[in-house]
Amino acid sequence: MNTLHVLTTLLAGLATGLSLIVAIGAQNAYVLRQGLRQEKVGAVVLVCAASDTVLILAGVAGVGALLTRAPDLVEVARWAGAAFLLGYGLLAARRAVVGGRMDVDDRGVRSALWPVVATALALTWLNPHVYLDTVLLLGSVAGSYGDTRWVFAAGAVVASWVWFAALGYGARVLRPVFTRPVAWRVLDAAVAVVMLAIAVRLAFGG
Repeated sequence: MNTLHVLTTLLAGLATGLSLIVAIGAQNAYVLRQGLRQEKVGAVVLVCAASDTVLILAGVAGVGALLTRAPDLVEVARWAGAAFLLGYGLLAARRAVVGGRMDVDDRGVRSALWPVVATALALTWLNPHVYLDTVLLLGSVAGSYGDTRWVFAAGAVVASWVWFAALGYGARVLRPVFTRPVAWRVLDAAVAVVMLAIAVRLAFGG
């Protein structure tokens, strides 16, 4: 196997993975919010990146072809995801309006681990677009690389881990801005818009 070919395939997977992951979405908004709070960041990054890894590898292994034969399963995920995002978006909108205790230091009210992990899992696995991007799209592109498709997959997996780690741990750079309550309200308003928009698109856009 040519070393240059392996390297270019790896970089192609990395670039393709980043192009699909680096976008304002429900998952990224949640990782950013937890990163700003410096609350269970490692767990959130681990859940999101590990979930992406499973989905990417499943797509390359051919699970995407099975999903195309199970439209009912995708439909269930679509409505479940829309309902979850609607609820989360309304909660974020409420925080944006009434405010809340959103300290960025250890004196603030901290959430337990399991609700944070459960939310990260729901935002990942209840979003059918995740399956379209990772399982179907990345799986299809990887298939075009033949024998080096797993090298392409490795590049996409690296992109996922690097992105979520950078987003979660890099958010601390913005912490000084979020010492002001109004900044949290603006963030929650933006999160609410993103969540509600995705929920509406899932429910009515198919």
